[in-house]
Amino acid sequence: MAKLEISTKRIAISKAEAQMVIIVGVAAFVTVFSLVAAKAVWSQTRYQARVTTASEKAHKQLLTNLANYDKLVTSFRAFESTSANVIGGNPSGSGQNDGDNATIILHALPDKYDFPALTSTLEKILKGGGYNLSSITGTDDQLNQQNNTSSPTPKPVSMPFSFSVSNTSYGGVQQLVNTLQQSIRPIQIDNLTLNGGASNMTATINAHTYYQPGKSVNISQKVIK
Repeated sequence: MAKLEISTKRIAISKAEAQMVIIVGVAAFVTVFSLVAAKAVWSQTRYQARVTTASEKAHKQLLTNLANYDKLVTSFRAFESTSANVIGGNPSGSGQNDGDNATIILHALPDKYDFPALTSTLEKILKGGGYNLSSITGTDDQLNQQNNTSSPTPKPVSMPFSFSVSNTSYGGVQQLVNTLQQSIRPIQIDNLTLNGGASNMTATINAHTYYQPGKSVNISQKVIK
């Protein structure tokens, strides 16, 4: 009878131990699951906060860009509608220094390298001024410049050239310098060499002008991590 009671107690103890193990196991599982879930929720919350911050920043930048666009349109219209252009010509005329400011700016700083176009412009300026053009020389760097295309931060590229005019005078040379300074294209004289007499002079000018590749606007996407 005593043995039966001991066996019953052992069975009860074993059941209690088994229940305890199950309870502890379930509690441990719940605890670990809660920690993992809490970490996931915290990470997701922080990610959403970063996304919200980036979205607000992009939205503010967009509003700024729209405001700047409106200001730019207003400024451009005022710049284009002046009674005299930036080089003193008639905006609606057809002379050498005529044309609206927008056209002058585009001609002043082309977005592509074109040395033959430069020589044609110089020839037109010099012959239009009554000068006897002897030569126009320079290096056509088309092959090296063909890859210099648009970029977010374009910079002017120098285009050196030389030319000579003959049968001119001191006054003619002075007027030639003034003509170059008033040209639509910016021309910077590097040096000037004079040969001959006061009324039968040859002037050789080494100078350079510029072209500037177009400005590109890239719309990018940013991945928030």
